This record gives sequence, C-alpha cells and structure tokens, in this order.
Amino acid sequence: MPALTRLLLLAATLAAAAPARADELANLINAYRTAPGTCDGAPAAPVSVLNVEPALSRIRIGPGTFLESALQRAGYEAAHAEAITVTGPPDARAAMDVIAQKYCRTLRAAEFAAVGTAHVGDDWQVVLARPVVIPPLPEWPDAGRDILALVNAARAQPRTCGTQAFGPAGPLTWNPLLGQAALMHSTDMAQKHYFNHKQPDGSVPADRATRAGYRWARVGENIASGQRTPEDAVASWLDSPGHCANIMNPTFTEMGAAYAINPQNRNRTAYWTQVFGTPR
Repeated sequence: MPALTRLLLLAATLAAAAPARADELANLINAYRTAPGTCDGAPAAPVSVLNVEPALSRIRIGPGTFLESALQRAGYEAAHAEAITVTGPPDARAAMDVIAQKYCRTLRAAEFAAVGTAHVGDDWQVVLARPVVIPPLPEWPDAGRDILALVNAARAQPRTCGTQAFGPAGPLTWNPLLGQAALMHSTDMAQKHYFNHKQPDGSVPADRATRAGYRWARVGENIASGQRTPEDAVASWLDSPGHCANIMNPTFTEMGAAYAINPQNRNRTAYWTQVFGTPR
C-alpha cells in the first residue's frame, strides 16, 4: 500500500491509547533533529532534542476535529502545535522516511520543545508542540504593589481613554483594606468560575469595600482574567476606555489590588481585581 501523508493543523481528537512501539518514532525524530543534514535541498543545522510528552501521544488525528480542543482535553496547554499523519508505512523507520521527506521543515523547527507519537492501525502520527510557559507570580500583596507602581506611572502622564482626555493625576497610595476587598473578589471569581463585578450573592464593589472595613466616599473597581503578570493586567486595563478612566480618575486617592488562582484550574487562570477608593 503506498504511503499517504497529510499535515493537519488544528485538527485532532483524543485516542484512548497508543501502541507501545510509537515511542520508536519519537526517538527517530530526535535523532533526525540532532544530526546535521539537509532540508529541501539546503544544509540543515542540528536543533534541540524534543521532550517526549505522553499527553501529546494520547491525541488521535481525525477529520473534522480540532487540535486546540484535543490539546485542552489532554490537559496540555500549547502556545503552538502542529500535527502530521502518515498512512501506510509498515514500521516506524518507514514512517520516519516519509515524514522527513515531506515535512523536514516542521520536524526541524527550533520552536518546538515537545513531541508525542502514536501508531493506530495503518496510521502513524506526530504532534509537535511548544508549551505555554507560565511565569511564577509573586504573592498577591507584592503583585498588588506592582500594580500600584504601574498605575501611578500611568497617572503621571496625560492620557486619552477612548474619547475622554485626562491630565496627569496624583499618585494613589496603598490601602490594605482595599487590598483585602480586591482579594475577596478575585478569590470568589476564581473559586466559582465567573467574571463579573457583581458576585453571585448580589454584592457589588462598594459592598465588598464596606465588608473589608473601608469607610468610603467613592469606590471603583477594575477586573481582568487570564493575564499572566501585573504588567499584562495593567496594560489590558489601559487599553479599555472604562478601565483606563478609573485609573486616571483624579478623585480616587487610594487603591488595593490582588489576584487569585483556583488550584483546580489546570490552566492556572489568574483573576485580577483593582479597587479604587476615596475615603470618607
């Protein structure tokens, strides 16, 4: 049976299991990557070894499905992934010969760090991926003070938020009670998996500030979800006219900020809250 190859980007489904000899193909891929050679008629320098990732080996290529969804179901968060399927070769070495001939650039791409292979029926498949690198976050009070510094730097300059122009505003000071109000809301959103200024019990930012013991004349709140760093959270707020207006509002004089992550969330999604206040 002649070998049939197809490269599928963002198309896959999960397989229940893969035969044991599939790792032989991963070993051949790593040997190919680390040896000098040629690709499309040009010299090709060695590239790094790929980590053999069991989660990628559990993915089964199939028509009409999506690699991104399959990666999520397999519990693997990828910044970029590609999949190759070869039908027909009788063994791993023959499969490798076909894949290397057709897809040398993909196999030698330096951006990939992980590989998973499987052999099911007549199909040999390879999934190459670069995992998302999640930077460690500081403890929430330190992250909150990082946000304070970034916000004060933004307030020091004139800024237009949407169609509303703001002049420079005075620096905010850290208020630990507003920090607790921010942590309260971030934790609730992370644990209950929602994204809203109103909590399921009906409470709003002013209620949470009061509950934290803050005596306020004015309260505002910014929230964000999914950003990996305080810098990313503040950048997303400055890009949003309403959130930007809160940051530049000269009537606010104090703030607190926090984030929370549900440890059960495999993507480690951070929920960010920034609470502004003007004391009574």
